[in-house]
Amino acid sequence: MGAILTFATDWHMHGVNLTVVGLILMAVGLIGVATFSGIARRRRVVVPPTTPIVEEEPHHRHHHTGDGYTDGYGI
Repeated sequence: MGAILTFATDWHMHGVNLTVVGLILMAVGLIGVATFSGIARRRRVVVPPTTPIVEEEPHHRHHHTGDGYTDGYGI
């Protein structure tokens, strides 16, 4: 709206400078966009979900080497 008043009109009103009014409206619009984007950026903070920690129980069987020959894979 402010750019239209400033650049696209040739109206002349007694006691009102439409160019200045248009510049003020453009400045207010820029401040509004900057404020809104700053608030929206703060709201968009993503907190990673917490995952439960799963602890394995120690194996009580004999120690297995897993060399590929004694575990049945190296026939």
